[in-house]
Order: sequence, then structure tokens, then C-alpha cells
Amino acid sequence: MRLPRRYLPPVTQFEPDFLNHDRPDVPNLVVSDGVSPFHLHHKPVRGRLVRLGPLADAILSRREQPEPVQRLLGQALALTAGLASALKYRGSFSLQAKGDGPVPLLIADCTDGGELRGHARVLDDKLAMYGRNPSPRALMGKGYLAFTCDQGPEMDRYQGIVALEGQDLTEMAAGYFASSEQLRTHLHLACAEGPEGWRASALIMERVAGEGGLAPGMNAAEQDDAWDTAVTLARTLTEEELLDDSLPPGQLLHRLFALEGLALDQTRALAYGCRCSRSRLAGVLEGFPAEDLDDMAEEGRITMTCEFCNVHFRFERDQVQGR
Repeated sequence: MRLPRRYLPPVTQFEPDFLNHDRPDVPNLVVSDGVSPFHLHHKPVRGRLVRLGPLADAILSRREQPEPVQRLLGQALALTAGLASALKYRGSFSLQAKGDGPVPLLIADCTDGGELRGHARVLDDKLAMYGRNPSPRALMGKGYLAFTCDQGPEMDRYQGIVALEGQDLTEMAAGYFASSEQLRTHLHLACAEGPEGWRASALIMERVAGEGGLAPGMNAAEQDDAWDTAVTLARTLTEEELLDDSLPPGQLLHRLFALEGLALDQTRALAYGCRCSRSRLAGVLEGFPAEDLDDMAEEGRITMTCEFCNVHFRFERDQVQGR
């Protein structure tokens, strides 16, 4: 069943029903073939096709934000989902961009199990100065882009950071892989709103290092040629094809690479993945001094809003002790 368009939590003076539960009433949505991994047989090319489908609309429509901001966040979600699908451990992968533009914070993260969420913070007054359709570069301004692999509390986090350089998120992310990972990549990110709501997609290809899986005797020049051919074919992909729900992922990949030894791997599911809970936020509140809790309270209540799912949690001030 399709979610109602532009779903937002209801505004009411009464206690919402979800306050009686630990988790809020958010979409229970899974896209079974959200990520389609593939490789080209005996060639130094592997990749992932990401199709968020209705999941993009479920996440983006939690907030009313200008279309350029939604497109940017949708692309970040698709890119993050694709990169997280390569995780070899339990944990999460996140993208975070901080800058001095009208969108000072852009964040998306995805767990190894495919739970996806994202948020874009917008300075409305500053955004109004850039017209109706500012570029991604104008939205973020000067700052940095960080990719973080979190393997849980028992392991050190790995983080790579680069300056925000490029005209859009595709160029910014490609710059990160070239400079920090020294990995040849091809990225195509797309996000748009259509008749069925928001859709977001990504094609991510990587040049495989080493000799594993290559044709016997393939020399360096032949490997370069195989990679260049794959990139040339990938560049024929249009945004309309990337976002077309009626075009199955496998069929789309066969259109591009059927003559290059395409091999499809097991698809991976993606799900609506905000991980907020009433108990978690209550624990945050308990870490504040009593004086700060008094300042937060309005008419005897403290309201905390999850930045990811835009759900409001209300706590009675006299039920929160603080420290």
C-alpha cells in the first residue's frame, strides 16, 4: 500500500498515541531489491545499482522542504545506501557534509542491514537569497564532506574527510574516492519528484584492483580498456532510466552491459530506518542538569523532535529527573 503523500505527524494539543510506545508510528517499508550488486566477468569492474523506489518518498516527504534540498538529500541517500551495501561487518556507513551555505548540514546513514535515514538542515532566510533553484554547490557552500564507517562500540571508527569541491554531490564524492581512497570510480546520482512521488537512484562503479577475477593473461592496457569501455557505456544511462520504476534493475543493467559479461549478484533490501525511540531520547534528557530541563519545558512539557523522521516526543517535566 502506498503511503499518503506529504505525510507529516499530526499537530495536536492532546497526547499522541505513539507516546504509549517505545517506537513512533513511522512507515514500515521495505524495498526488497533496493541494491543490485553486479560485476563484469573477467574484467576489473564491479558496481551497484541503487533504486530507492517508494522509500525515497517515504523519507523525503517527512518534511516540507524546497525541491533543490530534497533532490540533494535524495542523492545522498542513494549514494549512502550503495556504499553501505559493501560493508563486510555489522555496523553503519554514513555521509555527512557540513558547510557555510543555506544547507549547513547534510547527513545520510545506512546500516549493514539496509536501514536507511537522512536529514538536511535548512536555513530558510539564507536559502531565500539564492533564488528558486540553487545549485548543490550553492546550497552547501564551503566546508567538508566526511564518510564514516562505524563498526560498533568495540571497534574504532574509520573516517575520511575532504573539502567540498565540485559543482554537485557526484563530483564531490568522486573527489573523495580519488584523493582519499585512491579508487577509480564512476558515479551517477539522480533524484526527482514524479507522479508517484519522490524517487532516488545511484549507479556506482569501481575499478577493481589486483588480478583476482580477471581473464588469464589480461595486461594493464587491456584492463584499462575494459574499465574505459564500462564507463563509456555507463555514461549513456539517462536520469529517466535511473528513476523509472517500470524498468527493473536487472533489465536496466543488461541494457548497459549485456555484451561485457554482466554477472548479477544477490540483491539487498533497503528499509525505512530511523532508529529513534522514546527510551533513547529519555536517556538523553536524563543527562541534562535540572536547570536546563526547566528552560526546555513549556507549560510543563519538554518536546524533542527527531531530525530524521520529524516525530515529536513529549515528556512531562516532573517525570524527568535530570542530573
